[in-house]
Amino acid sequence: MNGPLHGGPTIGSQALRVLARHPGRIAFSWDGGQMTYGAARELIGRLQRVFAAAGLGRGDRMAFLTGNRAEVWCASIAAQASGIAITWLHPLASAADQLFQIEDCAAAALVVDPIHHHERGGELASAAALVFTAGPARYGTDLLAAADAAGACSPQDLARADDTAILNYTGGTTGRSKGVARSHAMAAPATAAILADFEIPREPRYLAVAPISHVAGTKIIPVLARGGTVHMTTGFAADRLLRTISRERINMTLLVPTMIYGLLDHPGLDDADLSMLELVLYGAAPISPTRLMEAMARIGPVFSQLYGQSECYPISVLRKGDHDASQPELLSSCGIPVMNCEVKLLGDDGQEVPQGEPGEICVRCPHIMASYWNRPDETASALEHGWLHTGDIAKADERGYLYIVDRKKDMIVSGGFNVYPREVEDALTAHPDVSMAAVIGVPDERWGEAVMAVVVLRADAAADAAALQQFVKEKKGSMLTPKRIEFVEALPVTAVGKIDKKAIRAKYWAGRARMLG
Repeated sequence: MNGPLHGGPTIGSQALRVLARHPGRIAFSWDGGQMTYGAARELIGRLQRVFAAAGLGRGDRMAFLTGNRAEVWCASIAAQASGIAITWLHPLASAADQLFQIEDCAAAALVVDPIHHHERGGELASAAALVFTAGPARYGTDLLAAADAAGACSPQDLARADDTAILNYTGGTTGRSKGVARSHAMAAPATAAILADFEIPREPRYLAVAPISHVAGTKIIPVLARGGTVHMTTGFAADRLLRTISRERINMTLLVPTMIYGLLDHPGLDDADLSMLELVLYGAAPISPTRLMEAMARIGPVFSQLYGQSECYPISVLRKGDHDASQPELLSSCGIPVMNCEVKLLGDDGQEVPQGEPGEICVRCPHIMASYWNRPDETASALEHGWLHTGDIAKADERGYLYIVDRKKDMIVSGGFNVYPREVEDALTAHPDVSMAAVIGVPDERWGEAVMAVVVLRADAAADAAALQQFVKEKKGSMLTPKRIEFVEALPVTAVGKIDKKAIRAKYWAGRARMLG
């Protein structure tokens, strides 16, 4: 029987412990500033005093809208160590989606970074009873000024293992966003999994360029646990990223595939000094194996794929050594489950599928969510039969490597056959003229759904639709060949950097209900 003896640390105790070890080292840096481990720990104590004075404490929720800022990360730890659950508003989401999130979790307070989100913060200010700003603004209470005035206060971890630590809202690619609730006992084990299974450098210098509101933020405590430095920057621009890696001697970062494509398409890549890079983590969306091979050749043997989702992260990792040009099939894999995850591929009947057959990735591990916030029916469905059902369809080989075929809800049923869009997308992006591709099913009187591709060509490309259709036909056969191909300048992406197929489908399915196989 589990009890306090078999419990573990909270998020707050993890953070305060790692910050106490090296008080004089630089924990955070950014263009024009830096913060030591000791200063970060002291700031957390002051912020806890401010939150307590405002009447905030155990059981409350606090929303954050921020760029990548060390002070706001400290505020999030101060909240969690006080028993307050935090929820990150994605900085690229719409005002309507951010308001929904604040209202859905009944946030008692909102923390806004006015450097990057002053105007949007003003739009959201009326949604929370208390509004704090990380610096002066025309609304709310200046949180940093209040912390300075609060006086020194030793930080304390007041949270309990069963307190809700965080509400991560899903990307909403297949419907309304849902709040994924985790207690401290469920959130803290992810740190151990990252330290155990990710190849974090011995002395990490981590560039946080993707929003810390999502997966990039999960690397902060592991980096600090190694005595490293987190360099904060907000927003992706390929030229700035290349300069920052060189100037700050960055040896670790995390990018989504669209960022990697941006680097590969930037004319300055081959002249940039990336010699210090040891680890480039990538994930959040499928990557083209062809473009990944190009990245390995031009940037180096530094890539490692992570796989997980809001409901459970991490699930698996494809390590640097698995990125082997002599084994190109592995570049389509999302790796092997991390050591504290049990993964099985289950069919619709709930039984494990034979090796090599597609099944839904289902997971058991300590860092799975507790529930979808206030959504008992959806929680019961996601956790049916004692497994987390990820909605991702995959195959496994004899060595245990997982190969994601596609999202269950993205599967196209054409003429009675199941078509997984990712297979078609990988074939299209293998063409030298194609930069990115998204494949969807569109209504078709004959086939029910027809395979359609929306394609972004590389600069100066000459391929037309017929050439690409013939290319796919030769690689994958006629069943997977797109019946239609449209060319666009850019693909829409969600706030978390995934290609937004829901937005792409919208104009083709307007007024019609899409049937899922």
